Amino acid sequence: MSVVVRAAAVAAFMLVSSAPALAVEPGGVIPWGWGSYGQTTVPPSVAEGVTAMSAGSLNGLALKNGGVIAWGDNNYGQLAVPAAAASGVTAIAAGWGHELALKNGAVLAWGNNWYGQSNVPSAATSGVTAISTSVFHNLAVKGGRVLSWGSRTDVPAAALSGVSTVSAGGDHSLALKGGTVLAWGTNASGQTNVPADALSGVSAISAGYKHSLALKNGGVIAWGDNKFGQRDVPDEAKSDVVAIDAGWNYNLVLKADGSLVSWGSNESNERDPADGVCAPILALAAGERLSFALITPGQTCS
Repeated sequence: MSVVVRAAAVAAFMLVSSAPALAVEPGGVIPWGWGSYGQTTVPPSVAEGVTAMSAGSLNGLALKNGGVIAWGDNNYGQLAVPAAAASGVTAIAAGWGHELALKNGAVLAWGNNWYGQSNVPSAATSGVTAISTSVFHNLAVKGGRVLSWGSRTDVPAAALSGVSTVSAGGDHSLALKGGTVLAWGTNASGQTNVPADALSGVSAISAGYKHSLALKNGGVIAWGDNKFGQRDVPDEAKSDVVAIDAGWNYNLVLKADGSLVSWGSNESNERDPADGVCAPILALAAGERLSFALITPGQTCS
């Protein structure tokens, strides 16, 4: 429920989930998939100038000129973006009816609060460098230490130091520490059984609802649930991949040439946009059954 961008966009930017949240080149948001709550009806304000986006379950988020723009459902007050998030924000993450933003090292949260996911702990009000959310729990990184709140608050000892980024899944969590993937939480589908090849050299991570992804040397590694084929990495995603994002039961990855590769569930056309998306794509974001691409405004297919 985060955003994936080209590897070239890494320099000096904050992180959301498994990948940099900001694209070097601002663009416009293109949506597809499930839109029963208006998630795929993007406001005109995100047609250009967007530098980050996040696809949740009921909502979409975008970052433009440091301010958060939200659209979709508002049953939990998700569209009531706090005044503090109107400027100076560097990262965003959309969950199931709740939203996160990062500003000057402090986490801002609003919307659904069934499990206290919008009650930011004091430890997350300063010094935070990465955030992630998915369903009902949030993760943050502070001084290399993982913080967790909401429906999950557990953090293993190995994730209390040296962590660079995190990704929250349905009821499990991933962290990246020195190229090694750490995983904990519910493991009914093997989503926390990190394979041997993801124990070194990993550069990005992304947690789906019951499955997990890692990026290593340009190739995607997948494990966990495979009910929708989300673990069956296609040949196109085994090389030249620069960014990854796991949706609930599907995956989106961005290739070095700016093209999209996707696999897994497609019950709401969340995997494959009906009208296609022309390369080069600047960024991708996968949600529950909702996807976004960031493209250059006015871009047309050749």
